[in-house]
Amino acid sequence: MDAFFHFLGLIPWWLYIIIVLALIAIRDIFFNKKHIITHNFPIVGHFRYALESIGPELRQYIVANNREELPFNRIERGWIYASAKNENNYEGFGTDRDIFENNYIFVNNALLPYKVTEDHPNYKDPYFLPCAKIIGASKNRARPFRPSSVINVSAMSFGSLSARAIESMNKGCNLAHAYHNTGEGGLSPYHKTGADVVFHFGTGYFGVRDGKGGFSMEKMIALVKDNPQIRAIEVKLSQGAKPGKGGVLPAAKITEEISEIRHVPLGKDVLSPPTHSAFEGVEGLINFVEDIATATGLPVGIKAAIGKLDQWKELATLMKTTGKGPDFITVDGGEGGTGAAPPSFADHVALPWMFGFSELYRIFDEQELCDQIVFIGSGKLGFPAQAAKAFSLGVDCINVAREAMLAIGCIQAKACHNNTCPTGVATQNKWLQRGINIEDKAVRTHFYFKNFRKEFLEMTHACGYEHPCQLTMDDVEVSLGDKNLIQPLAASFGYHKVKVPFTSMKDLQECPHLGGHYKTKKEAKNVKKAKQKEEVRY
Repeated sequence: MDAFFHFLGLIPWWLYIIIVLALIAIRDIFFNKKHIITHNFPIVGHFRYALESIGPELRQYIVANNREELPFNRIERGWIYASAKNENNYEGFGTDRDIFENNYIFVNNALLPYKVTEDHPNYKDPYFLPCAKIIGASKNRARPFRPSSVINVSAMSFGSLSARAIESMNKGCNLAHAYHNTGEGGLSPYHKTGADVVFHFGTGYFGVRDGKGGFSMEKMIALVKDNPQIRAIEVKLSQGAKPGKGGVLPAAKITEEISEIRHVPLGKDVLSPPTHSAFEGVEGLINFVEDIATATGLPVGIKAAIGKLDQWKELATLMKTTGKGPDFITVDGGEGGTGAAPPSFADHVALPWMFGFSELYRIFDEQELCDQIVFIGSGKLGFPAQAAKAFSLGVDCINVAREAMLAIGCIQAKACHNNTCPTGVATQNKWLQRGINIEDKAVRTHFYFKNFRKEFLEMTHACGYEHPCQLTMDDVEVSLGDKNLIQPLAASFGYHKVKVPFTSMKDLQECPHLGGHYKTKKEAKNVKKAKQKEEVRY
């Protein structure tokens, strides 16, 4: 044996390399039956696949310019990262955007901005920006709810996101007085760290599911009773990434924890069908919503991506005649989002948010119902200018998903669907999750929301208003691109937003239904301390 190792030691290192390459070449030529490139070009062909595997990273950091990438370009990601870190999120030397591109947003500033006086709530707390409407007030729900933040975390399930990511966002929402939508995966322990919660469920009824996979009102009542942080309930009819398509939760991904949270069996694939089994038709949906609201006392809403409009017209007509129906409607953009989906669905099914929402709003406007419904927008709206456009169109709150993921460290690796997310945000891999420092990422979520609200408020004040709900469809214009003209939103979409009842920010601050555990004096002290430490950015 010593002689054998002595012989191996006499072989020069470069000969080992040649032997390995020769073995690879033999494998490529004689045993490879799948890949043409490596068969025809042994050894060298492997470099092609290696470059392809790191292509997204090369384009993201080396090839693509600042405004080129989708869904979020480098400038957009940079603004979120800087806001979340509470760093300088300004840019210098003017805009590098093509301001003549189609649908470019122009916000019309006033000659004289709105003046914040010393007795104004935003003088002591420049981050305070609650929803102007109370969810559930128009139908006299037992526990109406005014969100303390106009920006909140959208529906993302534990399972699609990691436990540490969910917990980071929940703690961040608590610090920022925002609500956290659970997504359809059920209410997990990681949603219970302090923030207000909107409980969301879809066709799988996870978390409120009976033994046969149907909806259980008993479990819903018990869930709400045991978890007072649940402030509203959202029924998912469809989502932007894959409207009209169900999903499968493979048995291999169902841990004991997920089994307990979702009320599903271990060792079996679980189907989420494309349709609900708990009700039939539009009238059945209205009765379903009313039954849940009556049983729980909470406001109940629906979430959907927008396509055909005939059933929406039927819904609006029935709501008008019966006085019943959802307290809020969340409109998801067909652009797709955090939910993994076939490209055919994510790319082509359902309208983009701006077009879908405007069509829907017009239907409810015709029935004079807009003042009775809280409209929530969801679809890449987590930037102040996009939010200004959304509020001008008629939105009352916005939900963000991917923007919240970016705030806690997502790098847009686009690996959400294969459990290999390198940042640990969208994976169940324990090793990858360990990189998430929950306390640090919670603070980042908190600062992203607060800095967003502050900048959005400043933009609102520049338009001469106290609250974004006062923005009209003449306050925002969009470029028509091909004609090199601009038009107000009212001219482009053919309607005028219904005026939102609003008295003052002071009245919102004193509202008994204000959520988010917001305490005026406590928050004023926190802002005062932050100003002394120069943590409030101007």
